[in-house]
Amino acid sequence: RAELERAQAEKLAAAQELAGKLEGVSVEVARKAGMDGRLFGSVGNADIADALKAAGFDVDKSPIRMPAGPLKAIGGFPLDVALHTDVLANITVAVVAE
Repeated sequence: RAELERAQAEKLAAAQELAGKLEGVSVEVARKAGMDGRLFGSVGNADIADALKAAGFDVDKSPIRMPAGPLKAIGGFPLDVALHTDVLANITVAVVAE
Protein backbone atom coordinates (compact mmCIF):
# COMPACT_ATOMS: atom_id res chain seq x y z
CA ARG A 1 0.00 0.00 0.00
CA ALA A 2 2.80 2.41 0.87
CA GLU A 3 4.43 1.67 -2.48
CA LEU A 4 1.21 2.50 -4.36
CA GLU A 5 0.76 5.72 -2.39
CA ARG A 6 4.35 6.74 -3.17
CA ALA A 7 3.81 6.02 -6.88
CA GLN A 8 0.62 8.10 -6.86
CA ALA A 9 2.39 10.94 -5.07
CA GLU A 10 5.17 10.88 -7.68
CA LYS A 11 2.62 11.00 -10.52
CA LEU A 12 0.81 13.89 -8.83
CA ALA A 13 4.07 15.80 -8.31
CA ALA A 14 5.09 15.28 -11.96
CA ALA A 15 1.65 16.44 -13.14
CA GLN A 16 1.82 19.54 -10.93
CA GLU A 17 5.29 20.39 -12.24
CA LEU A 18 4.16 20.04 -15.88
CA ALA A 19 1.01 22.08 -15.14
CA GLY A 20 3.16 24.87 -13.74
CA LYS A 21 5.14 24.97 -16.98
CA LEU A 22 2.04 24.63 -19.19
CA GLU A 23 -0.11 27.25 -17.41
CA GLY A 24 -0.81 30.15 -19.75
CA VAL A 25 1.09 28.67 -22.71
CA SER A 26 -0.18 29.67 -26.13
CA VAL A 27 0.32 27.46 -29.19
CA GLU A 28 -0.45 28.25 -32.79
CA VAL A 29 -2.00 25.87 -35.32
CA ALA A 30 -2.17 26.87 -39.00
CA ARG A 31 -4.95 25.53 -41.22
CA LYS A 32 -6.48 26.44 -44.56
CA ALA A 33 -9.49 28.67 -44.09
CA GLY A 34 -12.15 30.32 -46.19
CA MET A 35 -12.82 34.04 -46.51
CA ASP A 36 -15.38 33.95 -43.68
CA GLY A 37 -12.85 32.57 -41.18
CA ARG A 38 -14.13 29.02 -41.13
CA LEU A 39 -11.64 26.20 -41.55
CA PHE A 40 -11.58 23.58 -44.25
CA GLY A 41 -11.68 20.72 -41.77
CA SER A 42 -11.03 21.20 -38.05
CA VAL A 43 -8.38 21.29 -35.35
CA GLY A 44 -8.63 18.37 -32.94
CA ASN A 45 -6.83 17.40 -29.77
CA ALA A 46 -4.21 15.40 -31.73
CA ASP A 47 -3.27 18.59 -33.65
CA ILE A 48 -2.99 20.50 -30.39
CA ALA A 49 -0.87 17.73 -28.83
CA ASP A 50 1.47 17.92 -31.85
CA ALA A 51 1.75 21.70 -31.45
CA LEU A 52 2.53 21.29 -27.74
CA LYS A 53 5.20 18.69 -28.54
CA ALA A 54 6.74 21.10 -31.06
CA ALA A 55 6.81 23.71 -28.27
CA GLY A 56 8.68 21.29 -26.01
CA PHE A 57 5.86 19.88 -23.86
CA ASP A 58 5.31 16.13 -23.72
CA VAL A 59 1.50 15.94 -23.62
CA ASP A 60 -0.67 13.20 -25.11
CA LYS A 61 -3.90 14.00 -26.91
CA SER A 62 -6.21 12.37 -24.36
CA PRO A 63 -5.87 14.93 -21.50
CA ILE A 64 -6.70 17.89 -23.78
CA ARG A 65 -10.30 18.85 -23.00
CA MET A 66 -12.38 20.27 -25.85
CA PRO A 67 -15.92 20.69 -24.47
CA ALA A 68 -17.26 22.33 -27.64
CA GLY A 69 -15.67 19.70 -29.90
CA PRO A 70 -13.05 20.31 -32.58
CA LEU A 71 -12.16 23.90 -33.40
CA LYS A 72 -13.66 24.95 -36.74
CA ALA A 73 -12.87 28.66 -36.97
CA ILE A 74 -9.95 31.06 -36.85
CA GLY A 75 -9.28 32.66 -33.47
CA GLY A 76 -7.95 32.10 -29.98
CA PHE A 77 -9.52 29.40 -27.83
CA PRO A 78 -8.87 28.76 -24.13
CA LEU A 79 -8.65 25.03 -23.38
CA ASP A 80 -7.93 22.87 -20.34
CA VAL A 81 -5.38 20.08 -20.09
CA ALA A 82 -6.26 17.53 -17.38
CA LEU A 83 -2.85 16.17 -16.43
CA HIS A 84 -4.15 14.36 -13.34
CA THR A 85 -7.51 14.01 -11.62
CA ASP A 86 -6.54 16.91 -9.34
CA VAL A 87 -4.35 18.92 -11.77
CA LEU A 88 -5.70 21.16 -14.54
CA ALA A 89 -3.64 23.51 -16.73
CA ASN A 90 -5.09 26.31 -18.88
CA ILE A 91 -3.66 26.86 -22.36
CA THR A 92 -4.62 29.01 -25.32
CA VAL A 93 -4.78 27.66 -28.86
CA ALA A 94 -4.53 30.21 -31.65
CA VAL A 95 -5.90 28.90 -34.95
CA VAL A 96 -4.53 30.93 -37.86
CA ALA A 97 -5.04 30.78 -41.62
CA GLU A 98 -2.25 29.35 -43.76
